[in-house]
Amino acid sequence: MSNPILVEVTRGDVVESVHRAAIAVADSTGRLIAQWGDTDRVVFPRSAIKMIQALPLVESGAADAFGLTSEHLALACASHSGEAMHVGRIGSWLGLIGATDADLGCGAHYPYADYARDVLVRNGDRPRRIHNNCSGKHTGFLSYARHISAPFEGYLETHHPVQLAVMDALASISQVPVGYWSTGIDGCSAPNFALPLGVWAGAMARLASGAGQGPERARAGQRLLSAMKAHPELMSGTDRACAGLIRACQGGVVVKTGAEGFFVAILPERGLGVALKVEDGATRASEAIMAASLIQLGVLDPDNPVARNLMHGPVKNWAGVQVGERRVVPEPFSGRL
Repeated sequence: MSNPILVEVTRGDVVESVHRAAIAVADSTGRLIAQWGDTDRVVFPRSAIKMIQALPLVESGAADAFGLTSEHLALACASHSGEAMHVGRIGSWLGLIGATDADLGCGAHYPYADYARDVLVRNGDRPRRIHNNCSGKHTGFLSYARHISAPFEGYLETHHPVQLAVMDALASISQVPVGYWSTGIDGCSAPNFALPLGVWAGAMARLASGAGQGPERARAGQRLLSAMKAHPELMSGTDRACAGLIRACQGGVVVKTGAEGFFVAILPERGLGVALKVEDGATRASEAIMAASLIQLGVLDPDNPVARNLMHGPVKNWAGVQVGERRVVPEPFSGRL
């Protein structure tokens, strides 16, 4: 199945680039109530899987044993920008569990936030692992390992108790048994698992409703989603799309981006999950399409400045002059769900 063109990028009056994408909207039974494009394609969720990876941290009792707050839980699900509000809290969290930056297996990169990167450069510092956008997730992994008396060493290997617990949670949430998915290694060195796009939408719906899950796992999912809604800047960053969309939807939706054009949304009150994948992996397109999808679902005001900017963002040159625009193609999005 050919994926429809859902985003165009113009220069002057010429369409210079296009982005094709697929979207799946599912309920907790896995039934697709809406779809565009190839929703059977097997795709990696990348960082959009972090809420599932954080389930063992909460359902095991590790979060409560270490006195973790909703801020910590938001950071466990975060693809953060490396700002002081992220790095400072994660540093304290590492100390709480008797771990250090060296125990993180995620590698180091400069902060996503320009001003945070500039601070490091001005001070002559190099980024540490704690600056990695996934350091909150990894600190969550280490917390679970400490709680069950498992070694930190090898915590990213699929045979380690940490990753076995993650895979158990994924099998339950996705309703796809362990071993029936493809495995790859994410940018942060953690295992990542590929499933059909429609399956990811159903998994997000089950995370929202707790359908088919045990009571502890259902409650863990609710706590993680509540933390993300309460602290959207901690689970993303200043002026990031995830934080902006959660704020714009006034707490009725949780969204989470992943690399290579993957994006999910969770609508707890309606028990729905949304998963989308941009064919060429462009983030600019996934953000625009997610905003359009939330409008069609009736949970985002099309006149909200966040929605307008994501769906109709200006293309500017180095002099700051607008030379084109990024825009959602309206034809595929007809009616309202």
